[in-house]
Amino acid sequence: MTVQSSVPYTDPAMEMHRGGKLRVESSVRVTDQESLSLAYTPGVARVCEAIADTPELVHDLTWTSNVVAVVTDGSAVLGLGPIGPQASLPVMEGKSLLFKEFAGLDSVPIALTCGEVDEIVETVERMAPSFGGINLEDISAPRCFEIERRLRERLDIPVFHDDQHGTAIVALAALRNAARVTGRGLGDLRAVVSGAGASGLAVANILLDAGIGDLAVADSKGLIYEGRPGLNPQKERIAARSNRAGLKGSIETGMAGADVFIGLSASEVREEVVATMASDCVIFAMANPTPEISPDVAGRYASVVATGRSDYPNQINNVLAFPGVFQGALRVRASDITEGMKVAAADALADLVAADARPDYVIPGPFDERVVPAVSAAVAERARVDGVARL
Repeated sequence: MTVQSSVPYTDPAMEMHRGGKLRVESSVRVTDQESLSLAYTPGVARVCEAIADTPELVHDLTWTSNVVAVVTDGSAVLGLGPIGPQASLPVMEGKSLLFKEFAGLDSVPIALTCGEVDEIVETVERMAPSFGGINLEDISAPRCFEIERRLRERLDIPVFHDDQHGTAIVALAALRNAARVTGRGLGDLRAVVSGAGASGLAVANILLDAGIGDLAVADSKGLIYEGRPGLNPQKERIAARSNRAGLKGSIETGMAGADVFIGLSASEVREEVVATMASDCVIFAMANPTPEISPDVAGRYASVVATGRSDYPNQINNVLAFPGVFQGALRVRASDITEGMKVAAADALADLVAADARPDYVIPGPFDERVVPAVSAAVAERARVDGVARL
C-alpha cells in the first residue's frame, strides 16, 4: 500500500510525482496452492539448482535479460548540480519510466550514497549479477569517465553512461542530416564543441570516429590543443586526435569560419561571434533550459538550428538513443557497448529522416514509433560484427 501525503500541490509536475512514477508488478499469477509451489518453494529450488549447474540459464529463468540498473550518486543531476542521491531519484525514476515506455525494458533506479570512484565501481560490480545492463546517470566529470572505464573492464554486461553517449549518438545523427540539408558530407565540416565535460568529449569523440573534417573542443580556458598545459587525461586524449588546424586561444577564435557549433557548456555566445561563422553553418545549442545561443539569434545565421529543448524544432533528446541501444544490446546478450554500436545507432537514427530532411527536421521526434526498432536492430547487428554478441 502506498502512503501518500495529503499536502495539495498546484504544480502539475509535483502532483504527477506523488507516490513516485514506478511500481513492481508480477509477470505470473499466484492464485492457488499449485502455482504457489511452482513460483516459490519447492518448485523454485529446481530452478535455482539448474542455474547453479548452468549459469547461463539465469538469462532465461530470471528477469536479468530484460532489466537495467539506472545508477547515480546524485553528483551532476540535470543542470541542478550535486543535489545528492535522494533528490536525484525523480530523475532516475523518470529514466526507468522511459526505458519501459519506449523499449519495454524493466529497470531499477539506484541512488548511491558513496561518491568515491572506487566505492561506486565496487558497489555496482557487486550488484551487477541482478541486471542485464548498467545505465550510469548524472555522475560528475571527470569521475564518470573512470567509473565507466573500470566497469566496462570488469563486467561482462553492457555499461553505458547516457550523459556521454546518448547525447553523442543523437548529435551525430542530427549532424549527418544537417550536412545533407546544406549539401555537404560530414567530412566537409569543421566543428567547434563548447564544453569538455562528459557530453562534450563524448560528442567530440563520436564525430571524430564518424569522420568529421576537423573538430576543436573548447573548455573554460579556451581551445584544447596538444601540449596545452594543465590538461587532464581525458582532455589530453581529445587533444591528440582533434584540432588538426592547431587553433589556439578562445572559443571565439575557433568559431571564426567554422561550419558547426555544438554547445554543451551553458556558456553564452555573443551574436557578433556567431556572425563570424561560415555561411550555411549549423548550430546545435544544447544547454538546458537556456541554450548557449538563442534559437532566434542562431536562425539569423545558421541553415540548421537544433537545441535540447522540446519547444523548438530538432530537439537533441537522449530518449532517441538509450532505449533502443539497450534493447538491441540485451537482445543479443552483448557483453559490451562498442564504439561501433554507438555509431550504428546514430546512422540508424539519421536514416529515418534522410530522405525527408529539411532545416527544421534533421532528427526524428521522441514519439516516432520507428526509432526504437531501427536503433535496436542496428545495435544488435553491429554487436555481432564487433564480436560482443552472445546470441
